[in-house]
Amino acid sequence: MEILNSLYDFFPTAVNTGSCLVLVSEDWKVEMWEHRKRPLDSPENEKVFIRVKFFKKMLNGQWIQDQYVDFDFKSINVLADQIERYIQFSIGKKYRENP
Repeated sequence: MEILNSLYDFFPTAVNTGSCLVLVSEDWKVEMWEHRKRPLDSPENEKVFIRVKFFKKMLNGQWIQDQYVDFDFKSINVLADQIERYIQFSIGKKYRENP
């Protein structure tokens, strides 16, 4: 949760559910989850990454998962920037509110 808490500062329109960050628009929902993976060759070196899931709102109001991608960057600034760019390109518009 440490990485998600740091990302929360970069995504002011996100809702923190305690287990993930959620961004919601009229047509899209984006969830950011923190995952841990232990490589088989060195199980003591646990790897932490952020999985970004996209959901498309159907005409009946239900959310259908559209795609997901995993992000792994050492710098939280680079991680946040790349996630933001990916979200914007995936949904085809900026989701942030202008200050």
